[in-house]
Amino acid sequence: MVKNKFLLLIAAVVWLIAGYNVLRIGWIAYINYIKPFDILISVVIFCLFWFLVFHKLVLKHTKRIQSFLEPKQYAWKFFDRKSFFIMFFMITFGIAIRSLQLLPEEIIAIFYSGLGAALFLAGIQFFHSFLVEMKEEA
Repeated sequence: MVKNKFLLLIAAVVWLIAGYNVLRIGWIAYINYIKPFDILISVVIFCLFWFLVFHKLVLKHTKRIQSFLEPKQYAWKFFDRKSFFIMFFMITFGIAIRSLQLLPEEIIAIFYSGLGAALFLAGIQFFHSFLVEMKEEA
């Protein structure tokens, strides 16, 4: 079991690793497809995922973690059951798309770059929330 504030750090690490890995796949694929329009589409994908999904998710889970009454929780409590299911689906779907080559590499480059950047920013926001908690405790 860990102190509640460390759930924010665990969430940050998980999201930073996920974001880095997805972003890396996108960037590697982008080598052959760097065009202004593709970059614009990646930015649009980033904005959609960040503002419509991940920013809200970070706020929701930060608030949920901060509302725990017990001082310690199991480490996996950084997420709720629904979020673990969504994460499992996204990882499985992403692996299937790439391994079965269901989409062209250019689409992977565009989509993964935008998605990965949004995931990575979620990790940064979780880390910021952790730092705020540490500062308030000091």
